[in-house]
Parts: sequence; C-alpha cells; structure tokens
Amino acid sequence: MTQITPPLYPLRFEPIYKSKVWGGRNLTRIGRTLPGGDDNPIGESWELADIGQSSVSGGGGGAERSVVANGPLKGQTLNDLIRHYGEQFLGRLPLTPGGEFPLLVKFLDANENLSVQVHPSPEYAATHADAHLKSEAWYIVHAEPGAAIYKGLKEGSTPEALRKALEANDRQAVEDLLIRVPVKAGDCHYLPSGTCHALGGGILVAEVQTPSDTTFRVFDWGRTGRELHIEQAMACIEFGPANVKRYEKRSHIAGVFTTVSRLVTCEFFRIEKISMSQGYEQEIPYDQPTVWMVLKGKGTITPNNGADAVDFEAGQTLLLPAHLSDARIKLHEDTVWLEVSFPQAQPEQIA
Repeated sequence: MTQITPPLYPLRFEPIYKSKVWGGRNLTRIGRTLPGGDDNPIGESWELADIGQSSVSGGGGGAERSVVANGPLKGQTLNDLIRHYGEQFLGRLPLTPGGEFPLLVKFLDANENLSVQVHPSPEYAATHADAHLKSEAWYIVHAEPGAAIYKGLKEGSTPEALRKALEANDRQAVEDLLIRVPVKAGDCHYLPSGTCHALGGGILVAEVQTPSDTTFRVFDWGRTGRELHIEQAMACIEFGPANVKRYEKRSHIAGVFTTVSRLVTCEFFRIEKISMSQGYEQEIPYDQPTVWMVLKGKGTITPNNGADAVDFEAGQTLLLPAHLSDARIKLHEDTVWLEVSFPQAQPEQIA
C-alpha cells in the first residue's frame, strides 16, 4: 500500500523544559503552563532542537530532538521530517555535519545569574573533536529594573588576572574584569564563540544559537556542586570586549502596516523583529525554513497546498518549512515576532 505523505504546514513543537538551579517560573509571562510547582525552577524551554549525542560535550545538556505538537505530523521529530521531506522541507539550507537542523532555539528564564562561561572558539574546536562551536544571540523579552548581562572582558584584562580571580573564588575580582551591560526589553545581543559571558538575574530571553550545547563554566557565583571547566575555558576565551560590530549592524524599515528591524546577522543565522498591524494579510515569501518566535498578538497562516490553516499566538514558536511560498498570513491583533532565517541558504544574499 502506498503511504500518503501529508502536505507540509507551519509546525509547532512540544517545549522541552529544563530545570536549572538559576531558573524560576517566569516563563508563565509568555503564557506557559510549567511542569511541577514553585520548587521546580525551570531555566530553559528548548523550542526547536535537533541535537544528537555527537553534538554533546563539555557542560552540555544532552541529546534532544523536538517533537511536532500540531497537525497530521504530530509525534514526529524534527529529524524525522528532515529525512522524510528533504529539499521540500529544507530548501537549500545546509545541515550540520551530522545531518541535523543547524539551529537551536530556546527561551531562558534567568531568575538568578547564570554561570560565567565561554563556548569553544573556532581555534579550540578545530583541535578538539569533542568541542563544538556555539555562537548565540539573546533577545531580551523581559528585564527587571537594574538587570544586566556580562559580555566580554574589559580592555586590558589578562589571562593571569582572570585565573587569579577564579582560583581565589573572588566574586568581586571576577566582576571587576567583566563588562557589565544594563539591558531592557527589546535589546538584542550577539555572543560569538569565545566570548566570556553571563546572563544576569531577572531576565527572560529568547535565545538563538548554533546547535551545540558545549559550555565551559569558569565561575558560578558561589554556587557549589556544578563542575567548572577552567582549563578548557582559558584556552577558548577571547580577551577584551566582544567583537560584535559586524554582527549587530541594525537596520529598520517601516511601512503603513509592517515594520522590520534587523537585529543580528552572522554566518549561521539572521534575526529580524517583525511588527504587523491587526487585520493585515499577505503572502509568505520564503523559500527556506524560517523560525518565528511570537512575542505578541495572534494570527492565522493558511497554506495553499491542501493543509489546514494554523493559528498562532504570543508565546509560541513556529517553524515554517521551505515550500510554503504560497501560504498567507492574516493578523487578528497587532502582532510582533522574531523571525530567524538562514543566510547560508541564500549565500548570494549574505550581507
């Protein structure tokens, strides 16, 4: 018997919740019903993940595959869809060397400071088979008054000074070396691999990153019981401020019904903030997979391939397969989302 293949449509996935010592219950701000009670601090919601065991090392969180939550493909993993639909799903998007989706998308609830950490630099990853690059961006969804992130080391910081502060477990000395950046809702920061960084307490972020969970912790704010990776980190850290000018070339295009603000562009992903007015309707123009992290509002996407329409609302993450170019979107409220696309799927358009 010939198996009938359902037509593709906008996909939602089951959130993968991660309990973290630094987490909280603030994902309820985006409409989530969280597992457990107040004694279960949820630090991460993995929205879109296709990480096999080969991508896990260092302080990572384990292999994970996102599972479809809506429509006829419910219960299938993201990797199942890649293997089954191929170019229809991916367009020209290259996969990772392991044949996996080249993006990991999360919401993070930093109720307390995350550890000071670094992800492998290109040089380190090139000489360590178990280390994987991890470049990421944080969009600030909510920040308490006075909240801040730590992004890079101050000009003139030396490996010797940092090692001395770490070995002494001296919080003030470590903080004195880090660049503290106050943040507010709507800010976006890019963190290339090799950047020493930490997400400060009182912040809820949308995180877009390359699909590795290799993390080297260097300082944990006095918490005990979690492994530190000082030697690995010292081999990776780029000393000085984060070099992000070429990634954070912001642009802003405003029309009557639509505003598009480009926030981050790197070789792995592009992030734009899209705002559309209630009642607006248009075709969806993509020919590559595109991720939406919906921050406000609601709407409906109607495919033109026989698939049912898909409603969406604030707090949800959608993956639009490549071949939905004839689908239409209609907004039922003023709506805002982060749109994540892939320059590597259209190399002639990288800018």
